[in-house]
Amino acid sequence: MNKIVNSKFFKVLPAVLLAMIVALSVMIIPAFAAGDDKSDATATTSVSETAETETADNSIGMKALGAGLAIGIAACGGALGMGSAVGKSAEGISRQPEAEGKIRTTLMLGLVFIETAIIYALLAVILIIFVL
Repeated sequence: MNKIVNSKFFKVLPAVLLAMIVALSVMIIPAFAAGDDKSDATATTSVSETAETETADNSIGMKALGAGLAIGIAACGGALGMGSAVGKSAEGISRQPEAEGKIRTTLMLGLVFIETAIIYALLAVILIIFVL
């Protein structure tokens, strides 16, 4: 029973749930910010204009969904990688205190590379939202 409770799955579960909540909120907020003005628009628009509006609304929704999922997955993966790296470096420093400088330097370099990957994901999301 102790092995099941101490497994990596349960250690990672809170981070995954938090990333999913953030991703869902990123997807939902633009939908509420846009508002729903269809009641006034349907009385004055023709069928073709309504179809174009629904297509545009679907496109915006898919962009928000893609952007939210992309940044959520990138943030979750980066957080898991950073947490693992910091934990292993702390373990390494506790085992060999004389190698603290080298371990810390390698840790910082690795964290920079992980953060760079997350920033690239953010740039991709910005391109999805504004360019496509």
